[in-house]
Amino acid sequence: MEIAATPEEQQQGLMYRESMPEKEGMIFIFPQMSVHNFWMKNTLIPLDMIWIDDQMTVVRILTAQPCEADPCEIYKPGALAKYVVELNE
Repeated sequence: MEIAATPEEQQQGLMYRESMPEKEGMIFIFPQMSVHNFWMKNTLIPLDMIWIDDQMTVVRILTAQPCEADPCEIYKPGALAKYVVELNE
């Protein structure tokens, strides 16, 4: 599991990856609880997205589809979260 802890790492995320082993991914660690929206711009593989709060409770799970050109769908958790995990399906 890769870690995206800095704003630069979080902005890059898993963009431009053409493949990834099953059950591998990236965890985004944010400094505070917030509504962390994600989009899949320049992400080439579908990813399961899991939003987790500061009590380690899962607040939302969904599958996000690749998007190579605008407009890309914005994926919203609908709840406060501190972590987001992106996993290869």
